[in-house]
Amino acid sequence: MSKGLAQRLRLYSELLKLEHTIFALPFVLSSILLLMKELPSPKKILLIVLSAVFARTLGMALNRLLDLPYDAQNPRTKVWPHASGLVKKPELLAIIVLSGSLFVLTCVLINRLALMLSPIVILLLIFYPLTKRLTYFPHFVLGLVYFLIPLAVDVALNERISTVALLLGFAMSTWVSGFDILYSLQDYEFDKKVGLKSIPVRFGIVGAIRFARVLHFLTFLSLLLLAGTFEKTPYIYLVGLLFLSMFLIYEHRLIKPHDLSKLNKAFFTVNGWISVLFFFVVLFERLLNQ
Repeated sequence: MSKGLAQRLRLYSELLKLEHTIFALPFVLSSILLLMKELPSPKKILLIVLSAVFARTLGMALNRLLDLPYDAQNPRTKVWPHASGLVKKPELLAIIVLSGSLFVLTCVLINRLALMLSPIVILLLIFYPLTKRLTYFPHFVLGLVYFLIPLAVDVALNERISTVALLLGFAMSTWVSGFDILYSLQDYEFDKKVGLKSIPVRFGIVGAIRFARVLHFLTFLSLLLLAGTFEKTPYIYLVGLLFLSMFLIYEHRLIKPHDLSKLNKAFFTVNGWISVLFFFVVLFERLLNQ
């Protein structure tokens, strides 16, 4: 690989925040474990994972393109590759077309129902970056995207939408909406200045933190209800859920209304551990019940 190509790929990785995939992929794999009636083929698992990766890439690229006028002004984001001009608009458009096409292709290969539902996902990914101009609650649109992940997995595996998928989707939705509210605290002053909308802008920093706490409590309750799906060893899941709740509490203890210095640690490190921990808890329980 030439040095120029390697540098370009690093730029694209920085642009799309590929490391953030750790938030979604363990939940995708957990959904497979929770929803499968029998072990899916490696091909089916690969297609589900790839569809999630392509959808996330599409969403991030759309976000970068549609937010470009604001990102170029925001002190926090103006050094990002697209905002600083290191990645040009034609490159963003190429990423959007390629990732969108690959997402639809993976849906075609999964099953007909997945293909029929794929436009809903694409429309939501387009709509989310625009919601900050329209409503103070854009975080819930992002949550809706994540709500669809377990439903999509159920469709891919079983061509249905079950109660388990709905519960897991609600848990993912409230989890993501909550940490998106916390993440948006970084842009509180800038958003107020340029007229962008968010829960922190509408309710202030203290109110936004309270919103996030309520949402993450709902996440815990939703995951607690899932314990009923573990027929033989629910205690393993419950112990794991106890540790997960400790991570959520720790995340919120890091963030204080007058001290947001540990926000990145709460967002990146703690949320990454929450996602990975949940996957290993579900995996361990399933292995013990083989």
